[in-house]
Amino acid sequence: MSSESHKVDHPAGVEPTHETVGFEQRDIKASTIYRFLIVLAVSVVLSYIISVFVLRATTRMAEESDTPPPPVRVEMGKASVEVPPEPRLQGTSMHGTDPQFDLRQKMQQDTQANEKTGWIDQSAGIVQIPVKDAMKLIAEKGLPAASASQAESKDRKK
Repeated sequence: MSSESHKVDHPAGVEPTHETVGFEQRDIKASTIYRFLIVLAVSVVLSYIISVFVLRATTRMAEESDTPPPPVRVEMGKASVEVPPEPRLQGTSMHGTDPQFDLRQKMQQDTQANEKTGWIDQSAGIVQIPVKDAMKLIAEKGLPAASASQAESKDRKK
């Protein structure tokens, strides 16, 4: 630190200096930075020009090597070329139904199937009951224990 007071009077037009503080001219050179920026700008422009020529060349090669459509498609007319064959993605203008309607309909069918009651095989005593009721029965009674023959057959498979 300097031992000089900050309120030392300096002659007019002369900046205060200290022998231990200074600016080294070799730390930074603006000309080096300007040269780098110019080289960078030229490189960007050249890479853009090269990429345009590469794009044009590859597009031309693709057009030349592309096989023409089969004669049947040409005879069918322009309408067959615009509309892709079935199955088409839902939600596009070419698809006939609304995907949200299809989802609501599917969820309604699944809910009805889960709440359905009826015989699957009456002679074997297999019944279909709603999922909620089945979960209550399993919670009350638990799952049937595996018999010894089933456990042995699982051990043999491993």
